[in-house]
Amino acid sequence: MQIGLGFDTDQEELRRALRSMLSKRSDEGRVREVMASRSGTDTVLWRGLADELGCHGLTVPERWGGAGASLVEQGVVFEELGRFLACVPYAATVGLALSLLLRFPEQDLVADAATRIAAGDLVATVALCEPGGVWDARAVRMEAERTGSGWTLSGTKTYVPDGHEAGLILVLARIGTELAVLAVDGEAPGLVRTQLPTMDQTRRQARLDFAGTPARLLATGADGEVDRALAQSAALLAVEQVGSARRVLEGTTEYAKVRTQFGAPIGSFQAVKHRLADMLLDVEAARSAAYYALFAAAADDEELMAASSLAKAFCSDALVRVCEASVQIHGGIGLTWEHWAHLYFKRARSAAVLLGDAAQHRERLACEIGL
Repeated sequence: MQIGLGFDTDQEELRRALRSMLSKRSDEGRVREVMASRSGTDTVLWRGLADELGCHGLTVPERWGGAGASLVEQGVVFEELGRFLACVPYAATVGLALSLLLRFPEQDLVADAATRIAAGDLVATVALCEPGGVWDARAVRMEAERTGSGWTLSGTKTYVPDGHEAGLILVLARIGTELAVLAVDGEAPGLVRTQLPTMDQTRRQARLDFAGTPARLLATGADGEVDRALAQSAALLAVEQVGSARRVLEGTTEYAKVRTQFGAPIGSFQAVKHRLADMLLDVEAARSAAYYALFAAAADDEELMAASSLAKAFCSDALVRVCEASVQIHGGIGLTWEHWAHLYFKRARSAAVLLGDAAQHRERLACEIGL
């Protein structure tokens, strides 16, 4: 697949508008304020992204109230949200749930959910992981049971992004041996939601316990569509990681210019220069890998699965390396609660395992290319 990694005028304007909004409404002080709240969600920013910039409905078809844009525009949003560690359920709702919903456009439920997501009226998520924490649809063991009027679910899903507040939960379960996608209302009877303690307080996760919980069947025999939807989600997450890495590089470079030691800025020392150069190489390589995967997803190209796993594996490792280097260049202050560096370090660690860690994606990549 041959692609160009440039951005057109509209995409750059979207980036400028987003950065302007987020610099005012998701600065470090606001992020810390929302982190300390019970829900962990900045509802004001969530509404602003939907009402003022239309970010929620970028890839939603126009007939459902969206913009009908491409995943590249969606990637611009993810990169900027990652830059500011915005505390909104965008990755869960748009990156995960919407990516899966739009794989089944013929379903009535999809039209309604996509319309509400585009309007900013619905938080949604995907429940995949079961106890053991494997982000792989092939590891799903929960079974859906047929009842007289529909389906019910019993069992546990864990590490569900923003599962504590989602109004719509797309649950992956088995019907016999086939993988199925079922929709559960966030207030459905028999559903107990428990927020999990997380190191990264900018992104909340939950444990969901189902006990005869009613569900609507969205699709069955859906292995291929689920895999491609998750690959698309991983590509978007990789772009988000790039945004975080770029911000860490910029902040660390500025610090190296003003922090003096032995009468000179530490950025003038060869060892620090080398670390900063390595950080830049990681950021640029990660950006190329992430957007290549995103362009593959936008085209629904046959390379999507391999490109997505390559991007997720590399970007996960790159963001961790960049954050580790930042903390080391800052010295002890980088791990103090008052400093911003540890916030990105914790995001790096949580994002590295979300949707599968680097080892899992390298193994998947090896399978895709026949190694």
